[in-house]
Amino acid sequence: MKKVLSSLVLSCIITMSLQAQTYTPSEGNLKNRKEFQDMKFGMFIHFGPYSVLGNGEWVMNNTNITVSEYGRLINVFNPQDFDAKKWVAIAKSAGMKYITFTTRHHDSFSNFDTKLSDWKITNTHFKRDLLKELADECHKQGIKLFCYYSLLDWTRTDYQYQTGKTGKGTGRTQKGDWNSYISFMKGQLTELLTNYGEITGIWFDGHWDQVDPNDKTATPKVEWHYIEIYKLIHSIQPDCLITNNRHQAPLPGEDFQAFEKDLPGGNTTGWGGEAVSQLPLETCETMNESWGYNITDRKYKSTKDLLHYMINAAGLNANFLLNIGPMPDGTIQPEFVSTLGEIGDWMKKNGASIYGTRGGVLKPQEWGVVTAKDKTWYAHIINKPKQESYIFIPDVKNKIKNCNLFNTKTELKFKQQPEGVFVYLGNTQIDAVDTILEIHF
Repeated sequence: MKKVLSSLVLSCIITMSLQAQTYTPSEGNLKNRKEFQDMKFGMFIHFGPYSVLGNGEWVMNNTNITVSEYGRLINVFNPQDFDAKKWVAIAKSAGMKYITFTTRHHDSFSNFDTKLSDWKITNTHFKRDLLKELADECHKQGIKLFCYYSLLDWTRTDYQYQTGKTGKGTGRTQKGDWNSYISFMKGQLTELLTNYGEITGIWFDGHWDQVDPNDKTATPKVEWHYIEIYKLIHSIQPDCLITNNRHQAPLPGEDFQAFEKDLPGGNTTGWGGEAVSQLPLETCETMNESWGYNITDRKYKSTKDLLHYMINAAGLNANFLLNIGPMPDGTIQPEFVSTLGEIGDWMKKNGASIYGTRGGVLKPQEWGVVTAKDKTWYAHIINKPKQESYIFIPDVKNKIKNCNLFNTKTELKFKQQPEGVFVYLGNTQIDAVDTILEIHF
């Protein structure tokens, strides 16, 4: 009974504190939100000691490696071939406008020179501050930098692992000290936002570790102190965007909504399906099936499939954050580089129909989706139309001026009626990836 009452009290405290929070974004923050929506395409990077083991970023948890055993990787992890210029150049050539980098993942390893932990990149044989080099290169080349930061922890003893769902087999026995852990996170976030120049966003992950899947209220078992943490971030860099991959609707203080391995509103994973907010949106996906380097994962997604994912995301008004897991030596595996190069070639030709556009103007159709910019719609035919001679676009209220193929500017005939528009394709050869129509109002 005491446990039940304690749980109810904690739930009430958390609910009241979240309801009490007020948040007014700065002008720069609102400007960053718009620019974020314009960028449309970014690179996610999962990298750390787990890369050495070549079995994904969850290997410590999945195989119950103890903290003392896993800690030996500090003497093995040495990304001696890491070159920030190459990483950023690969992202730019793919048409990516920003990078989201794992500054600290669930294994608690810091990819930056923190003063709050010895479990960090500068204590490896690599010795250098990897984040500093990446941040400097991003700023130099005009790529925006977001910092992924894990809320949960499989290594620290002050984390409340007793009530968490993961990290149970890492050998910790000492009782957690939640206030100490929150203080640690605040300290590290202060370092990230103070020592590495402009940080466009903080990407939180791990809230779900403290949520009981059987709890319909999805109330966390701990007080995450989001009000304090979000205020801290915005006090240091007011324009910095915040997202929290909680698989729930956004809270006050969050600036964009993240979706994992699903388009907004989708739930193919089983943990999605949350309501889609009016904030800027982003969905993230892997190039094979792993986030961190996995030497045996050969299930590479095709360039066509990844482009279709991005196009569908844009049609739903979301950015596409595509992940790579560099090899332990700091290089990006050639399969990823090759696919990113092909995506970049496509973006050079067709990027104007993606960058700076907005989605949500028309629900997805059987033939594809629509993106919009000013008085122009881009109809992306990514599935062969049932009627090969035309496509039908419903609910078009404004008068169309003309319609043409995006690449060749060839004029297309159309018939506008109250129920929608028939666009006649004539002799148009449907492209295997995407046939783009430009519709001008």
